[in-house]
Amino acid sequence: MRVLVTGGAGFIGSHVCDYLVNQGHEVFCLDNFNDYYNPAFKEQNVAINSGKSNHHLLRGDITDLDFLKSVFTNKFDKVIHLAARAGVRPSIADPLLYQKVNVEGTANLLEMCRQNGIKDFIFASSSSVYGNNKKIPFSETDPVDNPISPYAATKKAMELLAHTYHHLFGLNCIGLRFFTVYGERGRPDMAPYLFTQWIDQGQEVKRFGQGDTKRDYTYIQDIVSGVVACLDKDFGYEIINLGNNQPVVLSHFIAIVEGLLGKKANIKQYPMQPGDVDITYADIRKAQKLLGYQPKTTIEEGMDKFVSWYKINRQ
Repeated sequence: MRVLVTGGAGFIGSHVCDYLVNQGHEVFCLDNFNDYYNPAFKEQNVAINSGKSNHHLLRGDITDLDFLKSVFTNKFDKVIHLAARAGVRPSIADPLLYQKVNVEGTANLLEMCRQNGIKDFIFASSSSVYGNNKKIPFSETDPVDNPISPYAATKKAMELLAHTYHHLFGLNCIGLRFFTVYGERGRPDMAPYLFTQWIDQGQEVKRFGQGDTKRDYTYIQDIVSGVVACLDKDFGYEIINLGNNQPVVLSHFIAIVEGLLGKKANIKQYPMQPGDVDITYADIRKAQKLLGYQPKTTIEEGMDKFVSWYKINRQ
């Protein structure tokens, strides 16, 4: 199988590429190595597969249509679209960039799939589309018409574009709403990395709110299992939650990190940030039914693996 993975040098993308390469598939890893965070981290991610004959690194941008036209001469069987500008708070500061990358970039890829006869398009959505929905856990049938950040709005727009291409051109599109993914190679702007770094280095731990917000932290290998389970599925069009189904209170999460590092957190409280939600909580019954998805990693187990990785790779 020849698979294009966009955002393949990033956190989730690199793990997906690793899995597919190890399974013997022909993997085309596309990434623009932007400076949202230190590009050297992504270079380390792709170095793992350097020299492997079935891993091909493509450096470029999904907003560059001429570049994509050259990429698609490789005749892929399937596309896994994980490239995006990520993060709620940065999207509030620069909404136009998020629109260009997430919406325009996705439209470019869908159009390339249409023009090149590629039927299968798996893409990353986000739990952020649920906003501050009061009903929990969040189900795929819940209304998601009230995003509270530009990032969430772009992810909802991606789902709509994919549906349009399914309806008009018969593409098999599967959108995966990821819930707070963490683990080895995790993004340095996300809470698991930040809290580990702050506590380890004795820095001030910025806690937004009272410490009672909850996140459905989902370990990276559980996410990978859900992504690759889509490769042999022909649903037409589906949106599916991938989460752990076990929300973790922020104060408890910080305590877990303290225990793993053997250090106390120097917590300073800040007001809740615009665009932040009170809770994320995935209803995963649909993923269980359609994909055989079953997360296996507890927050304690997953953070133990992450902290061990952090100590070796980031100190």
